[in-house]
Parts: sequence; structure tokens; C-alpha cells
Amino acid sequence: MEHPEDECRVGVEHPEKHEDEEAVARHEEFKKSVEAKIALRQNNLNPERPDTGFLRTLDSSIKRNTAVIKKLKQINEEQREGLMEELRSVNLSKFVSEAVTAICDAKLRAADIQAAVLICSLLHQRYKDFSPSLVQGLVKIFFPGKAAEDVDVDRNARAMKKRSTLKLLLELYFVGVVDDTGIFVNIVKDLTSVEHLKDRDATQTNLSLLASFARQGRYLLGLPLAGQDILEELFKALNVTTDQKRFFRKAFQTYYDASVELLQSEHASLRQMEHENEKILSAKGELNEENASAYEKLRKAYDQLYRGISGLAEALDMQPPVMPEDGHTTRVTSGEDASSPGGSKDSSVLEALWDDEDTRAFYECLPDLRAFVPAVLLGEAEPKLSEQAKGQEHSIDSTPDADETQTAAQETADAGAIQEDRNDKGKDKYEKDKEKTKEKSKEKDKDEKDKEPDKEKAREKEAERKGEGDKEKAKGVEGTNLDSLLQRLPGCVSRDLIDQLTVEFCYLNSKSSRKKLVRALFNVPRTSLELLPYYSRMVATLSTCMKDVSSMLLQLLEEEFNFLINKKDQMNIETKIRNIRFIGELCKFRIAPPGLVFSCLKACLDDFSHHNIDVACNLLETCGRFLYRSPETTIRMANMLEILMRLKNVKNLDPRHITLVENAYYLCKPPERSARVSKIRPPLHQYIRKLLFSDLDKSSLEHVLRQLRKLPWSECEAYLLKCFMKVHRGKYGQIHLIASLTACLSRYHDDFSVAVVDEFL
Repeated sequence: MEHPEDECRVGVEHPEKHEDEEAVARHEEFKKSVEAKIALRQNNLNPERPDTGFLRTLDSSIKRNTAVIKKLKQINEEQREGLMEELRSVNLSKFVSEAVTAICDAKLRAADIQAAVLICSLLHQRYKDFSPSLVQGLVKIFFPGKAAEDVDVDRNARAMKKRSTLKLLLELYFVGVVDDTGIFVNIVKDLTSVEHLKDRDATQTNLSLLASFARQGRYLLGLPLAGQDILEELFKALNVTTDQKRFFRKAFQTYYDASVELLQSEHASLRQMEHENEKILSAKGELNEENASAYEKLRKAYDQLYRGISGLAEALDMQPPVMPEDGHTTRVTSGEDASSPGGSKDSSVLEALWDDEDTRAFYECLPDLRAFVPAVLLGEAEPKLSEQAKGQEHSIDSTPDADETQTAAQETADAGAIQEDRNDKGKDKYEKDKEKTKEKSKEKDKDEKDKEPDKEKAREKEAERKGEGDKEKAKGVEGTNLDSLLQRLPGCVSRDLIDQLTVEFCYLNSKSSRKKLVRALFNVPRTSLELLPYYSRMVATLSTCMKDVSSMLLQLLEEEFNFLINKKDQMNIETKIRNIRFIGELCKFRIAPPGLVFSCLKACLDDFSHHNIDVACNLLETCGRFLYRSPETTIRMANMLEILMRLKNVKNLDPRHITLVENAYYLCKPPERSARVSKIRPPLHQYIRKLLFSDLDKSSLEHVLRQLRKLPWSECEAYLLKCFMKVHRGKYGQIHLIASLTACLSRYHDDFSVAVVDEFL
């Protein structure tokens, strides 16, 4: 038992050990990047452009220039060096407008912005008319004119394009390619227009853009650059006037205030709808699809707006808005009526969700994986993890990569792209090399010198094959570690063991590993029901960073339940109980939604016979009390329990099933009874009982005797006699000590020992 605790202790100390080193390394890296920007700015402000004679010596053919311009549409960090070498070797004097169009059309990721800045700086230093055309093309993205409204997909793409363009414009401004601050004044003036608040999509986009602008251009808003003194040297040369800074601050503050007013009005609408839904649930037990979809739509809109405003507030060094009674805005029912006079009957029950503190800690106090595992292994950006560690659930990403305008599907696609990037990398390289080899073979007749590049390509292929072999070996080692970890799963019968195993799994995290883990959790032995709470805790802990674990497991459990319930044979009772108890444990960790539990319970009540009775009772024993005590589900669970008791009374059940049903019912909803009244004793009597029934043992006999002799015997002799006769209050092994105590007291109080013997006889 000591080994896992030691491992856990090492896991806690490991990140703290390297914190200072990582901070120093990040600071040095940041300092180098700022110094590089300062040097680049000097070159851009005083460019030494080559003369026409030098440019004529470069390749100015249409074919070569067209190929280079095509590559400008796909700027990325990996191909930056090669692309810049090609730009230095061609003469784009007659193709500047085409190059500008290609750069403006490029789909830049956040990681590719710096590559685009270096390429634009190179073109700016070589061609005089490049910068004006580039600024005009980039600004046009924010003011496209009176075009027809696009579909939602195009809106998202356009929002992402605006975000990357704004980042590029600011970076070009910092390095001297763009020197006019007025373009940012016009852009911010358009983004902070109150007219846009009428359009929800435009509001979300503008909040995201303004938050990104405020984070990246803190100097333009006059915000303090805390801990970034090195940036002063870069920003002091910018021609930003005091009036412009004042304009930016005023525009941001005005738009923020208007957005908060809109948020408050939506919050009021959401609360009103929750009260209406509460009344419907109280009457019917469930909402119809129309009301549920309307509420869900309004709730999502409110959450998106709140995240956008919180992100802007954080970027402006302000506190996010606090809505009144915001604790239940994400629930279908507010739970407020549970504490009202009408709900006072169950108020005492609703207050205590868990029976004791240990149970509450097991189901609610989950370990924070971000404190034990590096951010890279969890598949999340490091700045994002730092924000989530602060508990700001509704705040947007502080990293430039975060885009609130993306839909959930796009986020999933991005995450999938990151995970699959490693697997596809070798394949992409191989296909590119294959295409290059074909081109070389076509030009073989024209140039005999192509034999050497072919040999180089062959060597590269061999190197790639070796690399793939190394990857396969690494995968084999990782698979071995995962198999040994999965074999330890059935032995995790304590909270510390399962938490330690969860942290270890994060170091083997991959898509295939998660699938294997889910399959191993799903295949828990049907007789090992004691493992289900610990497996569920592992799933709940991993779900904070890996959402697909819980979704895959829930899908498997739901499919198995539907298969077993529809089969209607009286076989595999242990499998059915294991399945439903697993769902119940996941519900207590708030992984399985209450709607799934109620649908399973309803399926059993609709055919209340044979194994369905056992399944329903096991479900209620597992999570029925939790759902009955939860404010948002107490009414529906109470209705289900009443249906259960009516079915028990109507149907002719055997005694075993009757006992099961009654036990499940009273476990969820204990019968009302008066609280036990504890007897109030004076302090002297309490001290006597403590000496005789708690402190008395072989070693403390002399001490107890001395303490009894010190008592005021005239007042407490009668009570002492009463306590001496109640030897059953103490331990059985202390009876001879009571007799010894009586004998010792007889030397000082003869009447007392006689009274003890008389009472005993």
C-alpha cells in the first residue's frame, strides 16, 4: 500500500521541481523573439531595396513565378525557409499584385503568423509597391462591401479569416511593414458599433476579435505590460498618439458596457423560462421537445455570450460580469422552488446530498490531472490549462489560438487533426516525395543531372522507413506498458490506487490507448460490482481533459442496456445488474445525464416483471437517493418512486421482489420519523461516565481511582452506584476492573461497596 502513495508523492513533486527552469526558459525564448522583432523592424523601416539591374538577373519567367505565388497561398512554419529561398531567387516585380492576393487568400493558423510576417517583410524590403497593396487587401477583409448574406458555414470561415488577418496586421505593424495606426482605428470603430449587437453571430465574432486585439495590442489601449519590460523597447518607436489610445479605451469600454446590458437581459429571459419549466416539471414530470429545445437554444446562446464577454473582460484586465443567482442558469430547472414554502417538506432532505464527508469527497473531489501531467500529454494548449486550473469555466481561451466563433464540431475536428497529425505525417511526406520523383522522371530526358537528386530522394525514403520502424517499436513498448496498466485495473480497490493509475494512464495517452481503456472498463467482471465506483471515478477524472472517454463508455453501456432489455430472456441477470449499476455510478459522478437514468428506469417500469424488477431496484439502490436529493431531479424521482410503489401493490409479486422494491423505495425516500432526543446530563455525570466507560483500562486503573476519590461523594454517590451497575455500557473485558475498583473504594467508603453488592444481589 505504500508504493502507490510514494509514486503519487513523486508525481506531485515532479512538476514543482521544473517550474522555475521552465519559467526561465520561456522568458529567455520570449526575450529572443522580441529582439528578433526589433531587428526586423529596423530592416523594414530602412529597407535597402535592390536595383532593377540585380532583379533582372533573377528568374522572372511566368512558370516559375506562378509556382511561387501558388505556394504563398499555403504559408506555414514548416515550409517557411524553403519558400523564402525561392522568393529570393525570383523577380516578382511584375507579379506583386498577384502575390498580395495570394497572401490575403491564405488560410493562416496562429502558428503560421510569424512565418507570414517574415515573408511579408522580405517582400516589403525588396518591392516598394508591396506594402500599400498588402494593407489595402488585408483591410478589405474587414470591409467587404454590401455583399449577400452567406450561410452559417461561410460566416464561421469568415470570422476565422478576420481573426487571423487582425493578428497578421498587428504583427506587421509591430515590425514596421505597416506604419499607419489609422487602419486599426477604422477596424475597431466598425467592430465596436452597437448596431452589431442585434446580430448574435456578429456579436460573438466581434467579441472574439476585440479580445484578441486587446491581448495582442495592449500597448495601443494603454494597458500595463506587467512582466514584459522588454516590449517597451519594441513599442516605444510606434507612432501611437495619446488621442488614439484614448479612443481605443473608450470604444472598448462602451462596447463592453453595451454587451453586459445585453447579457443581463438574456439572463432575465433565461431565468423566466426556467421558472416556467419548473412549473411544467412539477405538474408532468418532464418537458416536451419544443420547450426543451427552446430552453437549450437560449441557454447555449447565453453561455456563448457570457464566455465572449468574460474573455473580453479578462483581456482588458477587468473582472467578468457577475449575474444575480447565476448558480442554476445551465439547468433546465432552477431548483429555487425546492426551498420555497411549498417545498419545505423536503428541504431538510435536499440539504444533505451525501450521507457523510468521505462519500462527498469520493464523488466530488477529483484529482486535477493538470497538476500532475504535462499539458502536451493531455492534448491541450498550456495557457488553456492554466486558465482552467483557476476554475474559470466560463472564460474563453487567453491564447491567440482560441476562437469562440468555432462550433463544437470544428473544435472536435481540430482536436482530431492534432491527434492524427503524427500518423499522417509520414504518409504525406511519402506522397510528396512520390510526386517529386515522377516530375524528375519526366524531365530526365532534358537534364542528365537529375540522377543525384534521385539518389538523395532514395536515401530520404530509406531514412523515413527507418523512422517508421522506430515508431512501430515505440508503439510496441507503449502497448506493453498499457497492457500491464490495464491488468492492474481489477486491483484498484481504493481511491488512492485508482487515482494513481489514472495519472499513469495520462502518460500513455493516445486515441488507441483511450479506446483500449474504455473497452477494459466496460468489460469489468460481472461479479466484481465493488470495482464500479472506482472505475467510474477514473472515467470522471479523465473526462476533465479527455471528453471522448466518457462518451465512448456511455455509448457502450447504453447499447448493452437496450440489447439486454429488448432481448426479454431471463438470462444473464449478473450482466444486467453490472450494466445498470455502472450507469448509476456514472450518474453520481455527473457523467451519465439524469435523462439516461430516467429512461432506463422507465423502460424497466413499463415491463415491471422478472429481471426488470431486479434491474430497476439495483438502479435505485445505486443512484436513486442521489437523484432524489438533487434539487433538479427530486420531483421526477419522487414521481418515479410513486409509480414503483403503485406497481408493487397492483402486481402479484413474490416475497423476494416485494422486499427488493420496498428496500429500494425506502433507501431513496426514508420514512419520516421524529429525531431521537439525546439525554442532557450535567458535566459531573458526564465526567463520571467518561472515566468508567471510556478511560478505564488496565493501565489507567490507579488514575481512575484517584479521580473518583476526589469527587464530592455527598452529591454523586448515588449516581456512581448507578453507573457501577451498568457495566454493560463499557467493554466486556473491563468487568473485572469495575470489581477491582469497587474493592479499592471500600477502604475509603464502606457503605458504597455494601450498596454495590446489595444492588447486584
